[in-house]
This record gives sequence, structure tokens and C-alpha cells, in this order.
Amino acid sequence: MQGVRTMERFRTRKALLALMAASGLLLTACSAGGDTGGGSRAADRPEYGTGEPAPAHGDEDGSSERDDLREDPGHLSTFALDVDTASYDYARRSLADGRLPDPSTVRPEEFVNSFRQDYERPDGDGFSVTVDGARTDDEDWSLVRVGLATRTAERSGERPPAALTFVIDVSGSMDEPGRLDLAKESLSVMTDRLRDDDSVALVTFSDEAETVLPMTRLDGNRDEIQDAVSDLDTQDSTNLGAGVETGYETAVEGLREGATNRVVLISDALANTGDTDADSILERISGERREHGITLFGVGVGSDYGDALMERLADKGDGHTVYVSDEDEARKVFSEQLPRNVDLTARDAKAQVAFDPETVEEFRLIGYDNRRVADEDFRDDRVDGGEVGPGHTVTALYAVRTAPGARGHLATATVRWLDPETRDPHEETGDLEADALDDSVWSASRGLRTAATAAYFADALGRGDHDLPDAPRLDELADHADDLADSTESEEIRRLAEAIGTANRMM
Repeated sequence: MQGVRTMERFRTRKALLALMAASGLLLTACSAGGDTGGGSRAADRPEYGTGEPAPAHGDEDGSSERDDLREDPGHLSTFALDVDTASYDYARRSLADGRLPDPSTVRPEEFVNSFRQDYERPDGDGFSVTVDGARTDDEDWSLVRVGLATRTAERSGERPPAALTFVIDVSGSMDEPGRLDLAKESLSVMTDRLRDDDSVALVTFSDEAETVLPMTRLDGNRDEIQDAVSDLDTQDSTNLGAGVETGYETAVEGLREGATNRVVLISDALANTGDTDADSILERISGERREHGITLFGVGVGSDYGDALMERLADKGDGHTVYVSDEDEARKVFSEQLPRNVDLTARDAKAQVAFDPETVEEFRLIGYDNRRVADEDFRDDRVDGGEVGPGHTVTALYAVRTAPGARGHLATATVRWLDPETRDPHEETGDLEADALDDSVWSASRGLRTAATAAYFADALGRGDHDLPDAPRLDELADHADDLADSTESEEIRRLAEAIGTANRMM
């Protein structure tokens, strides 16, 4: 009877959608443009039902409901894109220090997105969409991977100039080795890597905040900037609220038309004086973002780290977070990632996956808990999405239970984004057929195996909170990771295998 009621709901919704098809086709076709190829395909595909809308990401308390973990057939799944990686790097730091990470800091999508994927890249701005999957040993359960990729970052000479306001925590806690000293070294190296037409400003905060360098072009001023960085020194408490407020004021004062204006917050995010209320700090960021389009890049440091606050700051600031614990990681972030990715290729990007009710009985999105978007808001461009730059890939994993003997269409994934300059909307889609599922996760492509290994690792550290199907024991996962590292000869996968081995010995 449940299946009959589901199909009746589907037929009713399909009839209603038919009445809206003309306007939907017009909106999508006009917004997607002929070069994306996604608008017409997204409109031609029936939408398989919305069910109860998931809460929009970034709820006031920083959490989201998990009542959509097991969804009825025909539901859509909608989320804002996220390229954060801090959760994985902080977990590795915790394990290296001899302690298990707090499960509340474990976000599986950030584990998954910490690894490069070989998705096909689009020629211009926007995204390519890759959808694949593989079966697990759990009866009728599979892992489905939705991969989104932007163009490569090799065209860095074509990017607009950058106007970067560095907001640097100089409180007493930053005196620990691997905090302010790491930030100063990284900023010095990065200053040498930026272009002459880029600009930087420096704001420090401890008890109070101070603009130590207004927005300054690098052309002819590199020595002055280097001196300002060299003079940074630790002081007293952590007035994070004052730092954020002054940082955004400085960014607005130095706002450059036609440039990528970004605030870079470097802190352990352990606010202990002044305004320590996250919501009021976040509201300041939200207002400046809406009015001036200033995005936030959060860089976390320190063995004690306010992970939750930094993540929420970046989410509200339309940016992303990373975590660095040593010189190699810092050099990679400041010398490679930040100068290369100051450009934006997509604003307010969202993804929506429609599962076919005739082949899918149940599904759940792994992670993205505070990035969920109500299904009906997917094409509402007033609703906040994620900001993505060149050279990025975004991966989402779904646990999917297919109908016994399922054949034919399984899912359609659609990504929607706004052009950073014109704000025109575009879409691109990708499809997956049931027959295209690989026989086993552990014999699938390198990328899918890596994503699955990272997700299972996060699930283990999160005490199984994300409920992945056919989760291996940690010692078994360590063996899978070692095999993957051996076959790929990848340093980043070898580090993943070592972290899993360390966790296995501790748990």
C-alpha cells in the first residue's frame, strides 16, 4: 500500500508540474543560456516530488534537522555547495596529538572534499556534472557520488585583481608555536606571490581591533607590507567580534570595483572577550556580504580551535574554511590556494538531486547537515547558496537503496549558479542509470573509492552518526586505505591511510 500511495502522490505532483511546465521551461531556458546545455534537460526531466522541505542551511543555532536521513521515494535532495576542508585537517591534527576528535567537529562532506577528483572540467565558468556509484554488500544499498567541477585555475592571469583584508588574531593564545608565527611566515610568502595590481590590508585584534595597514596596492609597496607583517606580535585576550567588525569596515573602506574583495580571517576562533555571541558576529558579516559582495576565507590554527564558530562565520560570509597545522599546509594555502582562487566562477551555487521513485526506495545525503536548502528554494535565487572559484571540485555522497532488480533511470543531478558579474542564473545536469552502478565500492574508480574511504572514516570518528551502509570495521577500512594508497601512489591518500591507522589504534 505504501508503494501505491507513493505512486499516487507522484502522479498527482506530475500533473501539477505539467501545469507549471511552460513557465518553468521559459525561466530555465532563459537563465541557463545556450552554452550550458543544462536548462532544457533539467526542465524536461520530471521532478520526482519534494516531500517535507529540509531546513535551509545556516539555521540560527548553527544546526539542521536530520529528519531527512531516510526519505520516501520520489523526494528531492537540495543543498548549497560547500568546499570547506577544515574538519578533516583538524581531525588529522587531533589524531597526531594523541586524541580523538570531538564527534561534533566531524563533517563527512569536508573529509570527502579534501581529496582531488578527476572530474571532467568545463571550458568556461560554471560546472561540469558527474554522477556515478557502486553497490555495497548491504542488500540493495549503493553509494552514489555527485561530482561538480569548475574550470582549472591555470588561467590565473585572466582573473580580476584581488583586494584582500587580512584579519589576524594576535591574542595571547596565538603565541603558541604553529599559530601567529605560522601566519606571519605564510603571509610573507603570499605577499611575494600576489600580483602588482592586487591590494592587501591588515587588521589585528586582541582586546581591541586595529587597522595596522589600510588597503594598499602591492605595486611599489611590498616592503611596507612585509614590514607590517613582520611587526605583528601577540597581546592579550581574543575579541573576535571586534576583529570581524573592524575587518569588514576596513574592507568596505578599501573596496575596489571590479576586484575580488575578500576578508581572510586567521584565528584559533577562541573568542573570550567583547562580543562572543556568534549570532551577532554573523549578522555583521551577513550584512556586509549582501551589500558589498565581500566574501570570507577562514584559516584555522592551533591545537585548541573553535571549529564550530569558524565554520559558521565562513558559511554566513559566503566563503569557506581551511585548517593548517604546519608550514607545508600553510604554504599550500597561502602560496597556492589563496592567490590562485581569489577569483569566483559561481555565486549562490546550489545542487538538487532527483531520485526516480520507480528505481529508488530510500536515500540519504551524507553530511551537508547545515547546508541543506528547502527543495522549493532551488530556483529561488534570493536564497543563499555557496561561492565557488576555479580549480574546485565538490563531491556529495548519497546512500541509496534501490528497488530489487531495479533497471533504468536512477537519478538526475542539477547544479544552479549565478554568474559572478551579471548575476544571470545557469544550470547544468547529469544523469545516472541503475545499470551503470559498479559491482562494488572497493573495485570502483579511484575517485569513488577515495570518497567512500574518507566518508567511512568520518562516520567512524563520528561514532556512526551518519549511518553509511555496509560500514567496514576501522581495521578493515585501514586495509582498504593502504591498498588504495599503494595503487595510486598518492601522498594525500597515504596521509589518509596513516590517519585511519592511528585512529584504529586509539579506538
